[in-house]
Amino acid sequence: MNWLDIAGTIIGLVYIYQEYKASIWLWITGLIMPLVYMVVYYEAGLYADFGMQVYYALAAIYGLIVWKLGRKRDQKAEEMPIKRVGRALLIPSLLFFLAAWGVLYFILVRFTNSTVPILDSFGNSLSFVGLWWLSRKYIEQWWVWIVVDIELSALYVYKGIYFTAGLYALYAVIAVAGYFKWQRMMAGEMPENNTDYKD
Repeated sequence: MNWLDIAGTIIGLVYIYQEYKASIWLWITGLIMPLVYMVVYYEAGLYADFGMQVYYALAAIYGLIVWKLGRKRDQKAEEMPIKRVGRALLIPSLLFFLAAWGVLYFILVRFTNSTVPILDSFGNSLSFVGLWWLSRKYIEQWWVWIVVDIELSALYVYKGIYFTAGLYALYAVIAVAGYFKWQRMMAGEMPENNTDYKD
């Protein structure tokens, strides 16, 4: 499966570059990448990661629609603007993450032979939040991905998926750069795009 690991890494590099540029094309790439990683993760016994690929594919469709159509009628921009996550969403996001982590952990322990149920369920549960925030174009999604990428990179090294581990380590570095890139892009947009947009 090494060639699939390499293929997934290449596709992942395209994906993170598109995310860095806030390109709507990232969602198209996000439909292709899960198909490759379904095989990679299943062969490695990372069942939470495997199951997450179905979610990623569906989230890519949702993200594409929201980024293209999720703007106010009076906005001239073709796509939804970058914005900050509201404080009211922080506690619900944290609670959702904790609940998802508990449920995924239970499933892995009860129904699979996973040897890393805590770590496998942690990164994937936090990815739910990260992908949701990305679909809403919240700039803080980058900080979620920094944590996810570091944790998953270490997990993949442990499981012997070295190319993907390297990819996630690179993701963590790009996530830091991405945050500042989006910050500059957000500052260059009209003020009302960042303060008046309602979810």
